[in-house]
Amino acid sequence: MKVIRASVLGYCMGVRRAVDIAYRESRAAAESLSSGGLPRQVCTLGPLIHNPQVLEDLGALGARVLDEASLPDAMENHIILIRAHGVRPQAEAALIARGARIVDATCPKVKANQMKARQLSREGYQIFLAGERRHGEIIGIQGYAPSCVIVAGPGEAEQAAARLRAGWEAAKNAFSSGKGPAKIALIGQTTLSAEEYRAIGEGIGKYFPQVERINTICQATAERQEALAALCGQVAAVVVAGGRESANTRRLRDIAEGRGKAAWLAESPEDIPPEIRAYRVIGLSAGASTPSRIIDAIEERLLRME
Repeated sequence: MKVIRASVLGYCMGVRRAVDIAYRESRAAAESLSSGGLPRQVCTLGPLIHNPQVLEDLGALGARVLDEASLPDAMENHIILIRAHGVRPQAEAALIARGARIVDATCPKVKANQMKARQLSREGYQIFLAGERRHGEIIGIQGYAPSCVIVAGPGEAEQAAARLRAGWEAAKNAFSSGKGPAKIALIGQTTLSAEEYRAIGEGIGKYFPQVERINTICQATAERQEALAALCGQVAAVVVAGGRESANTRRLRDIAEGRGKAAWLAESPEDIPPEIRAYRVIGLSAGASTPSRIIDAIEERLLRME
């Protein structure tokens, strides 16, 4: 069996930054306690990243994952790491009010989207937010623009735009009162594919031609998707290393399948299916939250599957 790696795979800058911060804070808290310092509980509000092995490692260092819905009343001894996907500003305010110390590990690209959403909302824009409703990044951005309309795909975007325009015209508001075009903007989850984001914008544009399409797709995501697309021309099947909860990892698998390749998502070597032995040349890709050691371990297992 031959294994060919995608030219770009694994950790992106934002994930690596968040993981480095988490290990640093967790180790510092452990060292302080062992030397007689005050106990400090390191926590993340939701999973730091969507990778089970990294979360397990951090748990072994004492880091805990907190649920926003069940925060302790007093958190003076807590160090709270804001996850790479970001959080709602309301959640961050609640932590500060309880006395927690905040360490922001939000991906800089996600943070830029949050700030853009807040700016547009304050300027009176109606915002369409493209992405998965339950994804941490979308929930966080929505906190900066509460009146945004979340759309998960092109069909849903077109339907939502049609309803919005019909409602505005019926109410004879700014859109149809001769006061000029309503201000409409589109912001997307950073891990969307460029094709999907373009299609969502086109669906909204059928009813709001003036929609401002903000460039929010992360280049790291695009690079991994483009590298996989190129890889598909060289292989018979694809294994994507990464967490099942990772949106960008699942999209890589979908891209491979969309190009007619048998494709599997593997969180660990144990997830590699035995039927992959039927293929002689295997492509290996990995999501942006997958550490190198997991990629290496999966490649080693593939090479032993003769």
